[in-house]
Amino acid sequence: MNPYIKRKIIKKQGTSSEELEDYVAVEKKLRVSVNGKKVITLYCTPLMIKELIIGLFLTEGILTNKISPYKIDIIYGEDIRADITAEYIFKKGMVTSRCLGGVTFNKKRNFEKVKDDFSITVEDLKNIFKEFHQKSEFFRLTGCFHSAALSDGKRILAFAEDIGRHNTVDKIIGYSILEDIPFTEKLMLVSCRLSSEIVSKCSRWGIPIIVSRAAPTDLAIEIAEKSGITLAGFVRGDRLNVYTNPQRII
Repeated sequence: MNPYIKRKIIKKQGTSSEELEDYVAVEKKLRVSVNGKKVITLYCTPLMIKELIIGLFLTEGILTNKISPYKIDIIYGEDIRADITAEYIFKKGMVTSRCLGGVTFNKKRNFEKVKDDFSITVEDLKNIFKEFHQKSEFFRLTGCFHSAALSDGKRILAFAEDIGRHNTVDKIIGYSILEDIPFTEKLMLVSCRLSSEIVSKCSRWGIPIIVSRAAPTDLAIEIAEKSGITLAGFVRGDRLNVYTNPQRII
């Protein structure tokens, strides 16, 4: 499915106005079930759906075993419906809806220390972030997309865009799992603010560095400190702020 449509709009500037076509992001409801039993509903961009489901379900512990993409049946229509064939135990307290925010499962997560000694120079970080920014094609068209990427510091290994910032990270994680890309010696690049949910997702997979053009929250910083993750924000031009574990950015 196309991630955007063209729509006629009226553009006003000062005292003048004109009718023209503009690009608008497509937002779809995704209903996910396991063995026919509804589990979660969320809103997303209709691309990389299997990667999104795999990343979300494994990160949040909804399913604990690796999911075969061939076990996910997807039907595209007014809504997107996906059913997973897998062993599954319903988790008490699990929410079953998600709009553009993160998922909360009312459970305590133990943050294991990320001991990965991967490091990157400031120059390489700036270069890879510039490449990341240039890949955000849908954002440039619509102004309505978030993006995320996984990198080894030299090149981008996975890239995703979505209307939901958490969805982009889930898609990257799901893609990396499907392609057997290890999370060691990698950094996660995101275009959005560094929230606690995003840092928590990266912590689950032991990703040692997370960087963004935006700022982190205090809880995100706290989780990064507990997890041993390097957190950097405001990566713009020649500047960046390092909030935790600065030894990895040299």
